[in-house]
Amino acid sequence: KRQDIASVLFAEPQHLSAEAVMERLQGVERRVSKATVYNTLNLFADKGLVGRCLVDAERVLYDSLTEPHHHVFNIDTGELRDIPRESIRIDLLPDPPEKTEHVSVEVLVRIRTA
Repeated sequence: KRQDIASVLFAEPQHLSAEAVMERLQGVERRVSKATVYNTLNLFADKGLVGRCLVDAERVLYDSLTEPHHHVFNIDTGELRDIPRESIRIDLLPDPPEKTEHVSVEVLVRIRTA
């Protein structure tokens, strides 16, 4: 079952919700439970195989591209697109609190259809 989920996720660079993964698995002969899909996606994310993009308070999209990059999210269509890391300059980050360090910076630009 994990192999079926992986084949959906890694078929191409994409951003999929758990529900979208479930829809794409409908054509697979073996049935996969919703819990299995969520558990597998979270396992893949915890192991660094996919990225998690929290696009709003209720929606997580799983990103098959794991190298550092940013995103633009259309709040009307739900489309999430990649922005290459070098396209956004972040020159002046504040110093982190004492005894901490910066790990990553991810920019999510929200847009709306005009």
